[in-house]
Formats: sequence, structure tokens, C-alpha cells
Amino acid sequence: MKIENTKAQMRKGVLEYCILSILANEDAYVAEILGTLKDAKMLVVEGTIYPLLTRLKNAGLLNYRWEESTSGPPRKYYGLTETGQLFLTELDSTWNELQNAVNLVTNTKKQNNE
Repeated sequence: MKIENTKAQMRKGVLEYCILSILANEDAYVAEILGTLKDAKMLVVEGTIYPLLTRLKNAGLLNYRWEESTSGPPRKYYGLTETGQLFLTELDSTWNELQNAVNLVTNTKKQNNE
């Protein structure tokens, strides 16, 4: 089993949550979303993010608007819908519960090995 495959699967599992979190405070276009993910060391390519954004939009969690750009073609800005905001609130709660559970398990394992 290769560690890179496991790491990639872990990132994929939280990517939707991360994207919704990025859009929680303000609308953003794809390059901004990718930049935020890259800054957080979550390397994602455009070919991965576009289908995910479309799926989130089709699920009613995101909407978008076109905005003129001074440096090229118009940009598509994504934002959370009201449903998306409620969904993110649920994910926040789930993430906190999961994080606490994982910390308990991994810390217990470390303590038992000491």
C-alpha cells in the first residue's frame, strides 16, 4: 500500500468541506479557491475542482454569478446558498466530532505506547 494513495484519499474526503468553508465568508472564483487550497498545502488541480463545484451547484449548495474582469474575460464567482450555509454548519459539527474522536483514538494509542 502506498502512502501517497492514502494521503490523496484523505484530502479528497475533506475537499468539499474545505471549498464550502472558503466560500462561507465571501464569494470567490476558481483561481482564488485554488490559491487558498494551495496556501493550505492542499494541492488540487482545476480538473478536480470544476466537477466538484458543478456537483455542489446542482445540489443547491452553491450559486454563481458572472463578473467582468479588468484583466481578461469575465469571471464566474461562486457563493453559498442558504441551503449551502446550513449544510456547512452541519459539516462543521460533524468535523468537530470526527476530529475529537480521531484525537482521542490517536492520543490513546500514543499514551499506551509510552
